[in-house]
Amino acid sequence: MIRTFLLSSVLSLAMTGLAPALAGDAGVEVVFTQDEIRILSAWYQDHDQYPSQNTKSKKGGKSKALPPGIAKNLARGKPLPPGIAMQQLPSELSAALPPAPRGYERVIVDGKVLLVEIATQIVHDVLSDAVLR
Repeated sequence: MIRTFLLSSVLSLAMTGLAPALAGDAGVEVVFTQDEIRILSAWYQDHDQYPSQNTKSKKGGKSKALPPGIAKNLARGKPLPPGIAMQQLPSELSAALPPAPRGYERVIVDGKVLLVEIATQIVHDVLSDAVLR
């Protein structure tokens, strides 16, 4: 009986060690890689048909940016505000990038590219200058 318990414990520990760590596991930081940053920045530099959402409108010079209180929540570790307008990355750009970590998505909010955990809507990384020029 003790042998069975020890054997099952050892097998359990061995299997746990072999299982790949999920992106959200403790100690694993999920951020944009240098390659992703390079691809995103280069793509937006080459594609002028996707202007920044933060450009001033010609009518009255008012900015289309989010209100400061909401914009402040577009930061690492904070959940996205409910009902915030998100855009998907252009399909050509998505195809050029490696897949996002399992359970995460890349979205555009207020001219920033965010890496967001799907289940919790918590922002894990922000690229402020990829889309903005």
